[in-house]
Amino acid sequence: MSKKLVIYLVAEPETPELARAAVEGGADVIELGFPFSDPLAEGPVIRRASERALARGMRTRACLDVLAETRDLLPETPLVPMTYAAILEAYGYERFAADARERGASSFILVDLPVEEQPALRRIQLVAPTSTEERIRAAIAVTDGWLYLVSVTGTTGARRDFSPSLAPLVARVRAVSDIPVYAGFGISTPDHARAVAELADGVVVGSRAVETAEQGADALRDYVRSLRDAIPT
Repeated sequence: MSKKLVIYLVAEPETPELARAAVEGGADVIELGFPFSDPLAEGPVIRRASERALARGMRTRACLDVLAETRDLLPETPLVPMTYAAILEAYGYERFAADARERGASSFILVDLPVEEQPALRRIQLVAPTSTEERIRAAIAVTDGWLYLVSVTGTTGARRDFSPSLAPLVARVRAVSDIPVYAGFGISTPDHARAVAELADGVVVGSRAVETAEQGADALRDYVRSLRDAIPT
């Protein structure tokens, strides 16, 4: 199985074109961030991008429109909205799931919704180095296609080195399941991507992708290509 590259972008009017550039650069999956006013898991880059998006009027309906526009440009690429439970509490879980699926969502990531809550909303589950064996097994049992490994205990953001906590976390998951595992948080360079891909089935890049996207589609395409070229197939 080839290693997957997931690129995270915050939903803004330019995002569909940026997503297309990312796929042209080699991204396999686009994670589409629906901005929230209090993104607890996010570091400064994504927090600033979220604040900018909100200031530009990117509320849930506008983000769903961006999702639909991205789907029109990328009919074959998995698109995964990522947001917080408060957004869905306000919008309605069933309504959000239906509207997002209609507009092209392939799955969902809700970073602050425990695995036991809203089981009808099938989504990609997250586990972290601090997760217990019980929590890991519970997440594996209901996750949608792959398991998101949060490689650090902390917020998103580019780091000099990827976390030494990742290898033990991968081993813990592999010991109880053969489900694909994708790793994110703190991955920013081609060297990071190569090292993570040696452990996991997929690499998720967020903060540095968002930062690079601010320079435009060409810069993002080149950056994603540098990651793709570093990841063994």
